[in-house]
Amino acid sequence: MTGRDAIELRKRFKKDSGISRIAGCYVDSNKEKVVTFEDSFFNIEEDETAKYLEIAKKALSGSIGNNILELDFEPGSKEADDMQELLMSIKEDGLKDRELLNRLYDRIIEKHAYPDNYLILLFHDRYDVLKMASDGTLLDESEEVYEYVLTAICPVGLSKPGLGFLPAENRIGAVHRERVVEAPEVAFLFPAFADRSSDIHKIDFYVKDTKDGGAQFAEEVLGCVSRLTAVQQRGEFAQIVKEAYRNDSSKYEDVLMEIQDSFNMRVEEKKTQGELEAEKPIELDDRLMKEVLDENEVDEDVAKDIVNSVKETFSSQTPTVNNLVDTRAVRAYAPKKREKELLKEVVLLKNELEQPDYDVAVRIAPDRADSIKAELVGTELCLLIPMEGTEQVSVNGIRREFE
Repeated sequence: MTGRDAIELRKRFKKDSGISRIAGCYVDSNKEKVVTFEDSFFNIEEDETAKYLEIAKKALSGSIGNNILELDFEPGSKEADDMQELLMSIKEDGLKDRELLNRLYDRIIEKHAYPDNYLILLFHDRYDVLKMASDGTLLDESEEVYEYVLTAICPVGLSKPGLGFLPAENRIGAVHRERVVEAPEVAFLFPAFADRSSDIHKIDFYVKDTKDGGAQFAEEVLGCVSRLTAVQQRGEFAQIVKEAYRNDSSKYEDVLMEIQDSFNMRVEEKKTQGELEAEKPIELDDRLMKEVLDENEVDEDVAKDIVNSVKETFSSQTPTVNNLVDTRAVRAYAPKKREKELLKEVVLLKNELEQPDYDVAVRIAPDRADSIKAELVGTELCLLIPMEGTEQVSVNGIRREFE
């Protein structure tokens, strides 16, 4: 799923949406079913409809690769096969078969490690996917009908304590605290919506807490191979760099930020290639990792440790450069980066000023130094500097023009 895919589906969640049916199960802290329900979405009261749609939107919100992860069912796992078959049956039945729904509720209740009350909420929808032109405009022609079930697991917590008017006693006092359905902690969409099409071999998994990542729910409830969120990937990568500099911890933070800055420049460069191209993540392979370490002048032995640790840590999930960039940290580092660049320039200028006096001193960009040649012109030895017609020349601080 891409960001565009998520937005496309969220646009469905409005009053006159295509959601046909809703079902749910309220579970208490003793893992007991308090109430189950299922109904046509069109029979629900208008004010309740808006609240349900808010939950559906939240279940497909956040950033791709961090809040929304595309998961594969565990290959060769009976638990995974059973879950996939159950979800297929629930989808095709359209949330009408109570036995199927109860089987899903029972599985979630048995395996979901949540200590308090929560609501299992399911939405069924059939989306007529229109063809999309190369410029992103939708055409009035159907490509396929994407039928799916969106399931959200919502904590049901007590409302905040407070004062209010008590009519029976005609006074201000402490109001009764009610159980309130909150935004989902985890949710999953089956089948996955990939490239604007259905993929029954995958699930789009939403997790609110990106530091936790929902691995327990993904593996034990859904029978899927869990994936690291972007936050978790950044944490793992930062630990790799920190460990590589265990003998010189003073360098760790600066080197990490320089690496992140290099990653960020590549992400920003990709954005200039257009919206569709920008959505394709940049995978961090050995070549790119070595390239970034080299351009930041990381010591050879340290660089080798980092490359090997990245390969080992992310052996089952290749990290993307996009996920490893902490944009806030990069922005905060920008003034320090500029300060370091200015200090380098000061050192270079100081070295030039401290050099012995020469009759002729030439200052030229480092990548042009090899182009200078000494040749005899007539009887005089001259320095020859190849020039483009648009280049500007300064001699002793004074601009000169040569024809």
